[in-house]
Amino acid sequence: MVRHRGDIWSSIAVLRLSIDTSVVGVCGKVLKYLQTSSRCFSGTACVKKINMEKEETEESPRSLLGEMEEQVKEEQAGGSSSSTEPARGEEVVKKRGSSTQDSRRSSSSRSSRKSFRLDYRLEEDVTKSKRDKHGRFVNPWPTWNAPTLYNVLKWQFTEKDHSKVPSSKEVLDRELPVQEPYFIQNPQLAGKTGAGMRATWLGHATVLVEMDDLTFLTDPVFSQRASPLHFMGPKRFRGPPCSVAQLPKIDAVVISHTHYDHLDSGSVASLNERFGSELRWFVPQGLMDWMQKCGCENVIELDWWEENCVPGHDEVTFVLTPAQHWCKRTPTDDNRVLWGSWSVLGPGNRFFFAGDTGYCSAFEQIGKRFGPFDLAAIPIGAYEPRWFMKAQHVDPEEAVRIHIDVQAKCSLGIHWGTFALAYEFYLDPPVKLKEAMDRYGLNQDKFFVLKHGESKDLNVEEDAFE
Repeated sequence: MVRHRGDIWSSIAVLRLSIDTSVVGVCGKVLKYLQTSSRCFSGTACVKKINMEKEETEESPRSLLGEMEEQVKEEQAGGSSSSTEPARGEEVVKKRGSSTQDSRRSSSSRSSRKSFRLDYRLEEDVTKSKRDKHGRFVNPWPTWNAPTLYNVLKWQFTEKDHSKVPSSKEVLDRELPVQEPYFIQNPQLAGKTGAGMRATWLGHATVLVEMDDLTFLTDPVFSQRASPLHFMGPKRFRGPPCSVAQLPKIDAVVISHTHYDHLDSGSVASLNERFGSELRWFVPQGLMDWMQKCGCENVIELDWWEENCVPGHDEVTFVLTPAQHWCKRTPTDDNRVLWGSWSVLGPGNRFFFAGDTGYCSAFEQIGKRFGPFDLAAIPIGAYEPRWFMKAQHVDPEEAVRIHIDVQAKCSLGIHWGTFALAYEFYLDPPVKLKEAMDRYGLNQDKFFVLKHGESKDLNVEEDAFE
């Protein structure tokens, strides 16, 4: 029997079963909501309804580029620096309640400069998202090759599986131990990082990050399978180290793309049930409707290089940055949703989440614009065979190149040791990572892996726990 795996398994499953799981968790009634714009810049707010007629004095977010170019010219001519930021993306907050309004409204807004300065002259050096003539997103780099059905079948039927995940729990507990996260026994320590930051690996691409008085999750998956079905598809061989109910208070979640091992409807529903509208979801362009159908109210949809923040935490900026990958959840939604990485920029710390990606030139752009990062979470697994996986999944050596490109001071290896999604030996990723670090002459402590549930403190002083 052919073993279905990861991203490609998702495609095969939906093609064979024609199951549209984009409505999983959808509420049974149409929700009425108001569009609220809560600009997080220094407590100010600026709201613009996109269904209103534009006034002469009203600018679209896209028109800011021309304004920024003029600002640069003025600076070069000796003029004063601009206090205008790039567009912070489309912010949509859906509210339920007694409102009688049932028409959808969205808004975008911008505000004054925040706690860091962007060099607008770098605007022309970054790669923007692109769509084809059918409105589907495309990868703009020559390093991309789209997976074809022929190659999927060739991979599944002709390549040998070297993953060899043991069935013995005793062996797995010894080789890949799962430990209880610190916040279960010591919840009072959650969020207390002082001037430093903390990262806790919860398996695969799920990381709990605490920095600058903010706590957020990356690609939360707490289910047993990365699949539209509960009884088949890639199953975890290492369970989640905690449940959603055991998590500390979460302020935000970032989603990199729609594949089932990164966007899990059950985990989304559980997080939404626990935290409700106080939890802000940052998602790529095109995912807004799916999130709202799942009942999520506080959703921010962004394009590459657009930014936003969590209300009350305007000093920390979330920027959707590029990655080389693709999206699919149903037979017909190929690349209707954008994919990306995330750069989280705070006054004291900077964090980069690569999501799921092949290697491309975008990471140099990210490092040039936002680096150095105090910590990066970079995938190191699901990379064999290379002829098939290379465009969509980096191997450990390419992960080290991303570490260098984004100017990460330290990096955490993710996307391994949880699901058997490809054909490399299940314990190889950390081994190959160490070998790659040696080849580049880098300190191995600067690119590390964690046990499931283990935390890493960076520049966290002891008095932060008092």
